[in-house]
This record gives sequence, structure tokens and C-alpha cells, in this order.
Amino acid sequence: MAVNSVRVAAAQMTSINDLATNYATCARLVKEAALAGAKLVCFPENFSFVGAKDGESLKIAEPLDGPIIKGYCALARESNMWLSLGGFQERGSDDAHLCNSHVLIDDAGNIRSTYKKMHLFDVDVPGGAVFKESSFTEAGNEIVAVDSPFGRLGLTVCYDLRFPEVYQQLRFRHGAQVLLVPAAFTKVTGEAHWEVLLRARAIETQCYVIAAAQGGKHSEKRESFGDTLIIDPWGTVIGRLPDRASTGIIVADIDFSLIESVRTKMPISQHRKPIDFWKQASM
Repeated sequence: MAVNSVRVAAAQMTSINDLATNYATCARLVKEAALAGAKLVCFPENFSFVGAKDGESLKIAEPLDGPIIKGYCALARESNMWLSLGGFQERGSDDAHLCNSHVLIDDAGNIRSTYKKMHLFDVDVPGGAVFKESSFTEAGNEIVAVDSPFGRLGLTVCYDLRFPEVYQQLRFRHGAQVLLVPAAFTKVTGEAHWEVLLRARAIETQCYVIAAAQGGKHSEKRESFGDTLIIDPWGTVIGRLPDRASTGIIVADIDFSLIESVRTKMPISQHRKPIDFWKQASM
């Protein structure tokens, strides 16, 4: 590990509709990450629960001070580890809706920040299934970046990946150095677009990207692509799980000197056109 660096881990798992089983998997992966020298573990979207039937996620949705997140706060505190929990089913404003919330917990077990997924997955996947996340999920409307020992973290969730404006805002307005992209990409869309989109987000923002993914078959009706990745600010994949559908972790070092070097040698922040320029150019 370089002097000016810190080690992080990204976890891949196949969550099911059993909170206790998923928690046990997360706890085991945290131990593996600690043994590898990591101080942050990033978990995928729906880490704590993936429903097998419609409506199951709504039934288990809880507020952030409920027993589910309290259990993960205890895990962070006991393991002296920061946890990025991507895509928690947070109770919404009514019984018919939840929020798809990315929760960041520090090594003392305190919630440092939360981000509610902005872009909801309402699509008819070519060659795949039909999804309508908005039928039970409330969209967030705030961009979230937070300081941490691992740099300034930009929080996103899954389908956000297809909207580069979010990542541009995180880098150029909110100073992000590391972008977190927990996900549960479908097999069809993952095969087509997962890696290329992640590498593009890293290259165009000159940030590290940590993409923890669900992988494998959750139930008879649902399968996720997997392929958990860590990518550096030059767009190079520096961490990848060997088996795309397995459960496990990858580790990599966030090298702050590399971030500075890439941004200095190619100063795109100085060359970007302001929003007013585009308003005038489109007239």
C-alpha cells in the first residue's frame, strides 16, 4: 500500500428474502475485508433483502432507526469498519412506498450520510423482464457527497449509473474523489453496459469508482449480473471478482496521489464549459 493511500473492499453477494441470512453473509464478508486490511466495505444494492414476491420489500421496510440498520451499525462498530450499505429499503411516506436509500456508517457505528436513489428503474428490458420501481419507491432529489478517511465519497445507486449528470455534479460541484455505485443490474443490461458505463464514469470524472454488485439467482424470478469492480481515475479496472456470480470481496487501494496526478496532467475541471455557456450555445 502506498503511503498516501487507504485500502477499501467491495462485496458481492446473492441476497435473498431472509434478513438474518443476508446479515450473516455481510458479517462474514466484513471479517474477510478486515483480514485483508480494508477499512471500508461497500455492499451492493438490496444487501439486506431481495424479495421473491411482489410486495415483500414493502413489508420489511423500516426507518433508519429500526432494528435492521441498528444491526449493521453494531457490525460496523464491533468490526471497526466503515460500511457503505447501498440500497436499503427505508420506509417511505406511506405504507405503499419505500425509499431506496444508500446508507453510509462510520467505524463507530454512526450513520454519517444517506442518499435516496434519484433515478427509478421503470423499463421494459429488451430480451428481459419489465420493471417499474416507481410503483413502490419514492425518488430522492438530493445529491450527496461526504468526507471520509477514504476521500470525499459520492453516493449513488444502480440505475443512476446511466445518468452522467449526477456524477458530473458529484465531481465538479461537490468535490467527490470516490464514486460509490452499489447495484443489482439485470443479467441482460449487465452484459451489455455494466463495465463500460462504470469505466466511463471514472474517466470523465477522474474519480475512483467502487461498484459492489448483486450476482447470481435470488429466486426463480430474479437474477443479477454481478461483476463487482473497483476502477481507478484513469479508467483502469484494479479490482474484479474472478467469478461474476459468486459471493466474496475484492480489495484495492485508494491512492490520493494518483487522483491528483491524473487531474493535474489532464485538467478537465479547468476546461469544462459553464452551464451558462450551453444555454447560450443552444439558442
